[in-house]
Amino acid sequence: MELSSVPTDAELLVLAGEVATEVEQRKLMLVTAESCSGGWIAKTLTDLPGSSAWFDAGVVTYSYEAKEALLGVNPRTLEHAGAVSEETVLEMVSGALARFGAGVAVAVTGIAGPSGGTPGKPVGTVWIGWKRRGGYGHARLFHFPGDREAVRRQTVAAALIGLSKTLTE
Repeated sequence: MELSSVPTDAELLVLAGEVATEVEQRKLMLVTAESCSGGWIAKTLTDLPGSSAWFDAGVVTYSYEAKEALLGVNPRTLEHAGAVSEETVLEMVSGALARFGAGVAVAVTGIAGPSGGTPGKPVGTVWIGWKRRGGYGHARLFHFPGDREAVRRQTVAAALIGLSKTLTE
């Protein structure tokens, strides 16, 4: 699937199924830490029957305070880099793994719109981070086109595709 397209629910479910297969084969548990996607990644994954065997937890953190309290994001990171940054998403994904018993995590933070964008971080700016327990986190910056729903759908798809790659590399 091209990430420039806006994925349908059916396409997201196919991607979630691919992640589920990879997680199950490795006998891991998965955790999500979401901001701009509002729990949509967790919802898509848990739409799959039997997901309780491999899905550990999902955390939705929009405020700085929630990112700090629930995921251990450093207040200085938020103050200096902002919520929508590589630094923050890497701390989110690491914090998710540290707080739960999962073996793999994904984190997202971004600006879904329609407001909230700036010239430096326009609507559609999304950072996604992935990490396996014992490994190094990695993050990628995306600039998704479209309205709020389109940005969020593309975020979910990119997060799931990245999870599959993280699990198979």
